[in-house]
Amino acid sequence: MSGHSKWSQIKRQKAVTDSAKSRVFSRFARLITLESKKANGVLSAPGLAVAIARAKAVNMPKDNIERAIAKGLSKDSGSLEQVVYECYGPGGVAVIVDALTDNKNRTTQEIKHLLALQEVELSNPGAASWAFTKTGATYIPNEPRIDLNEEDGTRLGAILEALDEHDDVQQVFTNARDYESTGD
Repeated sequence: MSGHSKWSQIKRQKAVTDSAKSRVFSRFARLITLESKKANGVLSAPGLAVAIARAKAVNMPKDNIERAIAKGLSKDSGSLEQVVYECYGPGGVAVIVDALTDNKNRTTQEIKHLLALQEVELSNPGAASWAFTKTGATYIPNEPRIDLNEEDGTRLGAILEALDEHDDVQQVFTNARDYESTGD
């Protein structure tokens, strides 16, 4: 019965869940760092307060939150900037990718490459945003939303998964009927 150790199963499952938590925590840490920089560390600032509340909602440790706030206040924090990418996916679905990066050129090329692997091209700014209404930090799809067949739905799912695994991507919004925003 070699290879059937209960510990090895637990270890594999723990590695998967830990990597997912790490990805979520790093996204929130970047967001908190950016908001802390904008608010000069004032915890009652609306953007920072919302970012902290969202991080606490996913059980991000207090130490990580405090470290991200301190990093936003330090002089060597780098210049994080928010970037929005737009494209059209399978079936004519509009997709908006919200990213937070310290190097806009690197992130743009990586997103272009990810989309090219999925046979999707990056669009010009404003090309897909007409299909959404921006409310605060989120994009809500306008009606009518697009229904996808099974093949297009599978392709869109692969695109969303590839984008979700990129470290700089915060959220992905689409106007497909069965797909909500991903990220966080």
